[in-house]
Amino acid sequence: MEGIINIVTTVDNVEVLDRIGAKLLEARLVSCIQILGPVKSTYWWKGAIETAEEWIGIMKTRRNLYTRVQEEIRRLHPYETPQIEALEIGRVLPEYGQWVAEETVAGDRTKTETP
Repeated sequence: MEGIINIVTTVDNVEVLDRIGAKLLEARLVSCIQILGPVKSTYWWKGAIETAEEWIGIMKTRRNLYTRVQEEIRRLHPYETPQIEALEIGRVLPEYGQWVAEETVAGDRTKTETP
């Protein structure tokens, strides 16, 4: 079974995250997106400490689809420098891993469209 990863991104608008998730699901690049929030984020940005309310999107996919998922998130994301992180999954319930793989296998063949 291909390596399963979680890809995490954050955005300050849940509707934007819904749209990103929908596009990735339609393209079969992810099997699922979980949206959490809002959360309070405090961070350095351009020399100053900023605070924002954000939403977290956690997407399930296969390691070999990371680059395409990253490209699509960057295309759709409003931030200048979005958080896009891949978290390796060391172990996974085999049936769950099989589900992720089956739901994203078409992502190997699809090309994402521009809006």
